[in-house]
Amino acid sequence: MYIPAETGVNEDSCSSKLHTVFGEPRNFDPSFRGPIHNRACTDVLCCVIFVIVILGYIALGTVAWIHGDTRKVVYPTDSHGQFCGQQGTPNTNKAILFYFNILQCANPAVLINLQCPTTQLCVSKCPDRFATYLDMQYNYRYNNSYWEYYRQFCKPGFDNPRKSVAHVLRDEDCPSMIVPSRPFLQRCFPDFITRNGTLTVANKTDFKDGLGKTRSVIDLRKAANGITSLLDAKEVGMKIFEDYASSWYWILLGLVITMVVSLAFILLLRFTAGVLLWLIIFGVIAVVGYGIWHCYWEFSTLRGKPHSDGDVTISDIGFQTDFRVYLQLSQTWLILMISLSVIEAVIIVILIFLRRRVRIAIALLKEGSRAIGYIMSTLFYPIITFVLLAICIAYWAVIAVFLASSGDAVYKVMSTQDKCMYANLTCDPEKFSQTNVTMVCPGSQCTFAFYGGESLYHHYIFVLQLCNLLVFLWLVNFTIALGQCTLAGAFASYYWALRKPQDIPSCPLFSSFSRAVRYHTGSLAFGSLILAFVQMFRIVLEYLDHKLKGAHNAFARFLICCLKCCFWCLEHFIKFMNRNAYIMMAIYGKSFCTSAKDAFFLLMRNVVRVAVLDKVTDFLLFLGKVLISGSVGVLAFFFFTRKITVIQEEVPSLNYYWVPLLTVIFGSYLIAHGFFNVYAMCVDTLFLCFCEDLERNDGSPLKPFYMSPQLHRILRREQGSKLYASS
Repeated sequence: MYIPAETGVNEDSCSSKLHTVFGEPRNFDPSFRGPIHNRACTDVLCCVIFVIVILGYIALGTVAWIHGDTRKVVYPTDSHGQFCGQQGTPNTNKAILFYFNILQCANPAVLINLQCPTTQLCVSKCPDRFATYLDMQYNYRYNNSYWEYYRQFCKPGFDNPRKSVAHVLRDEDCPSMIVPSRPFLQRCFPDFITRNGTLTVANKTDFKDGLGKTRSVIDLRKAANGITSLLDAKEVGMKIFEDYASSWYWILLGLVITMVVSLAFILLLRFTAGVLLWLIIFGVIAVVGYGIWHCYWEFSTLRGKPHSDGDVTISDIGFQTDFRVYLQLSQTWLILMISLSVIEAVIIVILIFLRRRVRIAIALLKEGSRAIGYIMSTLFYPIITFVLLAICIAYWAVIAVFLASSGDAVYKVMSTQDKCMYANLTCDPEKFSQTNVTMVCPGSQCTFAFYGGESLYHHYIFVLQLCNLLVFLWLVNFTIALGQCTLAGAFASYYWALRKPQDIPSCPLFSSFSRAVRYHTGSLAFGSLILAFVQMFRIVLEYLDHKLKGAHNAFARFLICCLKCCFWCLEHFIKFMNRNAYIMMAIYGKSFCTSAKDAFFLLMRNVVRVAVLDKVTDFLLFLGKVLISGSVGVLAFFFFTRKITVIQEEVPSLNYYWVPLLTVIFGSYLIAHGFFNVYAMCVDTLFLCFCEDLERNDGSPLKPFYMSPQLHRILRREQGSKLYASS
């Protein structure tokens, strides 16, 4: 570190080399008293571009709203482009889509995209029995109810049950057969049920296809490949929804407890930072140690039981929707025990080798707790960030839906023949019967395919979706940057107050927010745009990686993997630099590039502290998040598994107890993360201010230190590098 000559302290050789490479520290400025209030607007061009993009984004939303129609997403569409279940139409009470011949559908993806080469009709309910048109005609002579039931799956207005089967199938008046089905995604799919390992539909393994042939249920399975797994997913989803419905108030109570504990923890940290942080460390070690013991006990118990599943592996049973099955396997507990042991060993090794740095980190957190204690409003600023992020996400989602539903109904020729020359060509359903397509390709139909158009707008919908995503990422990063700059300015006002708290300006958080919006919108937008481009490129790489998963080009997949790794590192480096650039910007009011350069050189001149002190502090804050969320999670685990006998009667009946448990743990971590993020920003700001303070001042009456005496004393003692020696 650079220390003025009058202090009688010599720089060490390492510090001298760093100054040579990364520039000399700033000279003392007696007029400097913390964040500069007389500022000028920075990066004005970026600010103008940002405002223009926002106006364009609003215009894009307006255009998408004009051309889009959410009904196209909410309601399924029949072969004539009519919505199923739409109020005020003949299909008001017909909310389910029915396929005339599901055997012609290749897979469920085709069904969901509404491009199955068969007539699609809106119905009020799915068939609940096997029947064919031939059987209906035979039974109709004796009982009219057979026709009354079958006709609800025929085209509206058709009322001629005596019409020959050949003509009915030619004109697509009625389906040749119906099979027991149930609605899924508002579409009728065969009701597959596995009984004793045999696939059945309505307890039958075969059926008549309407043309006199006996078909196996396996043919239906092939036509709707993957439907059973989707139906299982739906069943699991319904059970999860039921669990949320019966336990939401207990989940909410757990999150409220987390909020109270986090707030109390931060308030206590102001007075007992050292004790609480050591409690965190040993608490996490104790919790992980208990987890290791519990896993070993479960492992030993399962191994010791005769005729148990102790020798069965996870690969033997495959994927199971009931996760309790895995808890009956000794291998599960062995994997958990090894994982927790590795985590425990890593924590202990870190603490052994960095115990001195832990003490310095405690000093920084104590100073941070004092700063937050004087500026309590900073604890509630994450609510503003959350609201702004929610608005950005909602607006992006609405635009994406309206863009996806833009356009008019497009009809295409769907043929069951592979070599039909007219297949997939656009057609007009009203004039289709007058063409020769059905003669050249028997069985072809003019069926609704998707929504689109031939205008310039419709040709560039995909590009507009990409623009929507890019601007969304830009706005999200700008919102986060605004929060970081605002908090940095407030905490810098605390640090650069010579007499604390007398010299702390009034309403420091509001003043910092006003300065950031008024003077530095362009700079924040500039830094956010750089990060948004990197994130956009990462999304494209993820998409390419997903597309190449089934490919056999090993070099391409290796190249994509390397690019993903490089851009992941680049994104995190830019986030780190942006964060420190916003701190320097909040203090000095300079442009983004200048602030980033100053922050980079300042960090490089203090690279040891950056690499150790700052990261140790982040690690301790992370342990605090884990301890709070883990403690609430343990409490939730004992509650939802009925281990607390006092309130055992109050526990709701659940299908999967892990649903509310994971929700509580994840929500608790997010809440603790929101509170501790304020702390992390505070420590980072104080750290940079401390480095600036050391370079500007020497502790003399003319150039006094702005840091608190306690922080200066502890840092001098614990650093042990003889930066300051008495003359």
